[in-house]
Parts: sequence; C-alpha cells; structure tokens
Amino acid sequence: METTEAKAKGIRPVVEKAMTLAKKNNLASLRLLLSRLTKDSANKLYYELAPKYKDRTSGYLRILKIGGQRKRDAAQKALIEFV
Repeated sequence: METTEAKAKGIRPVVEKAMTLAKKNNLASLRLLLSRLTKDSANKLYYELAPKYKDRTSGYLRILKIGGQRKRDAAQKALIEFV
C-alpha cells in the first residue's frame, strides 16, 4: 500500500499487534480481532495471514521509502507491505 511515511510508521505497531494476536490461534483472539477490525479484515488476518507467519516472532511489515514527494504538501511517500 502506498502512503506517506508518517502514516506508514503509525500503521506498523497497530498491524503488528493485531498479527501477534491472530497468531495465538484461539477463540478469544479471534473475538478480539472481530471487535477491533471489520469482519472481512479479521478473518483474512486470522485464517490466511497468521498461519504464514507462525514461525516469525515479530517484524511482519516492511516500510520502503519511495523516492519522491507528494505534490500538494511535499510529504515523503512510502510503501508498506508484509514481509
């Protein structure tokens, strides 16, 4: 996802905590995810993404700085993606 560098740095801790919660693979963690995220997002995180990262302890996201700035406010652009 392409966004500003500041927003990418703000998104990272939220997503990483949600991923750690999804990796616990129990009903309580699924219900917590459903209360915090939309149903589709929580199910995708719990059933599709968490099993891929079960061996990884942290660092699920990567922030790549894209050379350039937005024209309207000169904010640095960045690309955030799962590792």
